[in-house]
Amino acid sequence: MRYTVLGSGTSTGVPSVACECSVCVSTDPKDKRQRTSLLVQSESTTVVIDTSSDFRQQMLTNNVLDIDAVVFTHHHFDHIGGFDDVRPYNFRSGSPLPVFALQETVDVLHSTFPYAFGLVESTGASTPDIDIHIVDDAPFVVGDIEIIPIPMRHGKSMRVNGYRIGELAYCTDTNHIPPSSYELLRGLDTLIIDGLRWEEHPTHFTVGQALQAIEVIKPRCAYLTHIAHQISHERDSAKLPHNVQFAFDGLTITL
Repeated sequence: MRYTVLGSGTSTGVPSVACECSVCVSTDPKDKRQRTSLLVQSESTTVVIDTSSDFRQQMLTNNVLDIDAVVFTHHHFDHIGGFDDVRPYNFRSGSPLPVFALQETVDVLHSTFPYAFGLVESTGASTPDIDIHIVDDAPFVVGDIEIIPIPMRHGKSMRVNGYRIGELAYCTDTNHIPPSSYELLRGLDTLIIDGLRWEEHPTHFTVGQALQAIEVIKPRCAYLTHIAHQISHERDSAKLPHNVQFAFDGLTITL
């Protein structure tokens, strides 16, 4: 299985608009972070986790010609903002694109992209053609890829999903993983987990909190994602344990 970090940045991306901090003006390619998303590829199946606000460019950069499904973690705009750009995949395949999401995410897709669901009068323009599958706690299969939902929380009460796919788990946008979900993360090779910045945040793990979660889960290695502009890849990497790194756009993991 091959996993590619399409984007490793927070909701504003890095560099951030209207910022001249040292990271936003950095020339280090690993400080250039598009919005968070993951590409998963087996020999016969391709899945994208979240259509980020940078989805179109991410697909072009990584030469993704076919997608078998989109799987959403949650409904914040930086994770659904590129949804309309699934249309070329409809053109190429001639069939609806399977979409797997929590009910809350589907509700927001309906309100944000009503034309894609026939909820407003058609203007004659092309619209995404999708086949919705509601995700609960049960594993599901896309092609030859089994996907196990990892229930988590984002903020005080927002339900989000991480996903375990093979020997890797992807747990972005969280500040709380319940004990039952930690059990689903046992025996991992690789963990990609939210690690926004060093400073406290009300809805995201800090780097320190992510490191605590990694200590509990004990993967062979871990990567921090959804990274804000307070983090310099080169400077802050030196502060991490030997088996933990900051993810970066284009990072590829083969397991």
